[in-house]
Amino acid sequence: MAGLCEGRVAIVTGAGRGIGREHALMLAAEGAAVVVNDLGAQPDGSGADAGPANEVVAEIEAMGGAAVVNGSDVTDFAEAEAMVAQAVETFGRLDILVNNAGILRDRMLFSMDEADWDDVLNVHLKGHSCPTRHAAAHWRARAKAGEEVDARIINTASPSGLYGNVGQGNYGAAKAGIASLTLVAALELGRIGVTANCLAPTAVTRLVAPLMGGEENIPDDVRERLSPRWVATVATWLASPAARHVTGRVFDVRGDTIAVAEGWHRGPEGTNPGHPAGAGEVIEELLREARPNGDLDGRDDPERF
Repeated sequence: MAGLCEGRVAIVTGAGRGIGREHALMLAAEGAAVVVNDLGAQPDGSGADAGPANEVVAEIEAMGGAAVVNGSDVTDFAEAEAMVAQAVETFGRLDILVNNAGILRDRMLFSMDEADWDDVLNVHLKGHSCPTRHAAAHWRARAKAGEEVDARIINTASPSGLYGNVGQGNYGAAKAGIASLTLVAALELGRIGVTANCLAPTAVTRLVAPLMGGEENIPDDVRERLSPRWVATVATWLASPAARHVTGRVFDVRGDTIAVAEGWHRGPEGTNPGHPAGAGEVIEELLREARPNGDLDGRDDPERF
């Protein structure tokens, strides 16, 4: 029986470990050829190690799949272009782009260095935009040549970007930007046969393990309940031809729960009287009517602010 992604070609960034690794392995198990992109950096973005990406490629080849290592820096415009070119040159085309690479530099806003802000925004937000730009150009060229395109962009946000989290101003801002970038990509590229969706995953990975008490302190049942493979099942379906009708959506995925993050909507409204005191009275009334902001689980929390 053919897999869901049989014959398709995918790039997965940050695919050497964690959620990206599970994306690459599951896409391959469902029949996709995979470009396994990873610098092999530490969680804070320092260093480099080709070992993890090579290991993922070896696992895919051992299961009878096709994969190739790519060490491009996703924040580098030219290297991202070369990564897309490698997929096309190696496997004939590109059908799926999974933007997943990321780092963490958690700090309170009053103690965050400029580099902590710049580097996190660069890896996450620019690291999504550069591959997306070149993949989109590839698909547009194919569409202009008369080819029927059925392609996918799958981005990676976070509950921190959708709902906010203390100590993650840089990370949350980047992830919120990624969610918005997804909506724009869906609007712009739908006409040429490209869907764009976004995941906001919660999973046990080396990036979040320190926030959960450290690798050695995470119980086995929690590791299973929040395994990255749950996230990969959603990404793999979204990457398949079966999902061609789904675009512009953000999915909150944590363990065996899949939720649609409904995003910003225009809420209650009133008339501005044109002077500050009156505006304040209107705002107070609107806030009494409005739905409260969500907590980190995305659920209404009237006590949060």
